[in-house]
Amino acid sequence: MKAVYSGKVATFDEFVGRGEIEAGGGMRFPFHCTAIVDGSRTVAPDTAVKFRLVPGPLGALEAIAIKTAD
Repeated sequence: MKAVYSGKVATFDEFVGRGEIEAGGGMRFPFHCTAIVDGSRTVAPDTAVKFRLVPGPLGALEAIAIKTAD
């Protein structure tokens, strides 16, 4: 089972469908709108979220399985 992390959306650009989630310690992880699990293709900055991490195409970690925090 993969770990689930908490953070908040730091930035999101609706035009390109990409953004960043800020987690503890100032770490930021990029994400694409297709990683939002509720089918939405947009998310507002400062939204609290839970997510998982996977290696991206260039080796850096990316956020996936993004859900708004309860």
